[in-house]
Amino acid sequence: MAGPQAQSDAGIDYLGGSSTENNQYLTFTLDTEEYGIDILKVQEIKGNVATTRVPGSPPEVAGVLNLRGTVVPILDLRRKFALPEIVYDQFTAIIVVVVKDRVMGMIVDRVSEVMNIPAADIQPSPDFGNSMSSATIQGMAKVGDKLVILLDIEAVLIGKSESAKQLAIAA
Repeated sequence: MAGPQAQSDAGIDYLGGSSTENNQYLTFTLDTEEYGIDILKVQEIKGNVATTRVPGSPPEVAGVLNLRGTVVPILDLRRKFALPEIVYDQFTAIIVVVVKDRVMGMIVDRVSEVMNIPAADIQPSPDFGNSMSSATIQGMAKVGDKLVILLDIEAVLIGKSESAKQLAIAA
């Protein structure tokens, strides 16, 4: 990139200099796919730190974390999306988000970057015939020759999992 207003060939403005309507997303990877969430929902990004397991919690709940005096439930998105488990490494991160006035965290394989994605490059979520998939995907962003799955993080974390919702309320 050359200069503060540079854009990639894919039409993605990585530095915020575009005059077209953009939506900012924090992108991250799980397995081989790239996902994005609305940057306004993100409170902070933490490295992989130990969580305290809560007995009887659903499988996708990795545990809770004490974040400056606030007990924060942490969900493992690999488990939530039924992906194979991996050994966490130095790239594994916890993205702390605020959803419906609740602070929650989610474990991802690695955080990629913040992207400004023009609204014109976002396609509606395809109909998979599965209400969970349709409810959790906001859309598909065309980024060069690949797709970024844009998640409705509220639906992912608390919209469809009553047990995770109850854990968030308890925290």
